[in-house]
Amino acid sequence: MQLTTEAVLALAPDAASAKAAHGLVRPSQWPLLGADDAALWGECQGSGAKPYQTQVDLAGPAFRCSCPSRKFPCKHGLALLLMRAQQAAAFTASETPAWVREWLDSRAEKAEKQAERQAAKATAAPADPEAADKREAQRWQRIVTAASDLQRWLADQLARGLGALDDEALANWQTQARRLVDAQAPGLGQRVLAAAQGVRHGADWPELTLQRLGLLQLACEGLAHREQLPPSLQADLRTVAGWPLERSEVLEQGERVLDRWTVLGVVTEERDDKLTERRVWLHGERSGRRAWLLDHAFGGRGFEQSWLVGTSTETALAFFPGSAALRALPAEPLSDAGSPRWPDATATAEWQAIAERLAANPWVNLHPLVLADAVPLRRGNVMAMAGAGRLLPMTLPDTEAWTLLAIAGGRPLRLMGEWDGRSLVPLTAWAADGSISWLRRSA
Repeated sequence: MQLTTEAVLALAPDAASAKAAHGLVRPSQWPLLGADDAALWGECQGSGAKPYQTQVDLAGPAFRCSCPSRKFPCKHGLALLLMRAQQAAAFTASETPAWVREWLDSRAEKAEKQAERQAAKATAAPADPEAADKREAQRWQRIVTAASDLQRWLADQLARGLGALDDEALANWQTQARRLVDAQAPGLGQRVLAAAQGVRHGADWPELTLQRLGLLQLACEGLAHREQLPPSLQADLRTVAGWPLERSEVLEQGERVLDRWTVLGVVTEERDDKLTERRVWLHGERSGRRAWLLDHAFGGRGFEQSWLVGTSTETALAFFPGSAALRALPAEPLSDAGSPRWPDATATAEWQAIAERLAANPWVNLHPLVLADAVPLRRGNVMAMAGAGRLLPMTLPDTEAWTLLAIAGGRPLRLMGEWDGRSLVPLTAWAADGSISWLRRSA
């Protein structure tokens, strides 16, 4: 694992944790600092009598700390990695303490048991295929019936007109969304809720609402004729309906692409008090493919695998089926491939890729966008990104926006962000030499 200050800070759950970690990068505050090829460990003196025991498994990296923080990684784990990146000579202990060894052994044992379960599952007697086909057919029938009901409901809403959307009408939208969830089509229900939440928000809300309702109508039409569509479009409709594939199914059936993958951007987003979503964007050097890894962590727990922006890994990804496959899963162990290989695509090629993706699957709502010569601008209270003859609206909190403006200084940046069709959310900016000059850590 290659450690840089920027890569370590990219692991911070928020800006406050990154700032707090900087304040702990003082060897004098750590009576014990040690390292070997597998792990880092240290004891950080806090306000109590007993130091906090902090450890990092470099294979992940994965973190563990005896402090009471619910953030993952905590400031102590981040500080330990920062010191390793900046002051490696301070790690003088080489004999692994028992508390570190026990944790590493437990992780290895857990990984071994998981591998055994997967092997046992692979060799287990196959389930009754007729029963499985029957269950699948029953669920599809419930989804198709729910889509037919939704189509009639959409016609009623348009007949009433958007001007009739008062609070009582929107409560009906929420009821309709719950019915779709009960019919095992939660994805359709989420899209109804998203359309409801956008009503009367922003000057262009009627246009946006019609667009969302139009995509729902298109999904209903597709579900009604699902059996006549190619398998890739059927997979897209399954995703729109909110019927996920099992991880094992993707690994067994998904298209595999072996490549050197550079981590373009990572962003975490708090969905509620107990759920954290992480999106990781990758670029394949040889294939030119873009990939999207989606993970969730529950109850304040961390993610099993860390992805450091600006690093590369040689591995195979298994892509979810679909007409414009972006989402993928790691299908093999990761192998450190050294320095990043940033994409060198033109603006024309980037927009063409987005256009082709939308033509194949109009329900895709997030696209990776790389801009080679982007200049962040602020006009009054509006943030924008100028490049290749386009002016793109940009969404960033004020503090991060001002930082990006200061780093750019009016000069073009090499930048990657998420484009949702209306606004760009920058995630990463890098210099001509490949070094990272700006990162967004969380949404």
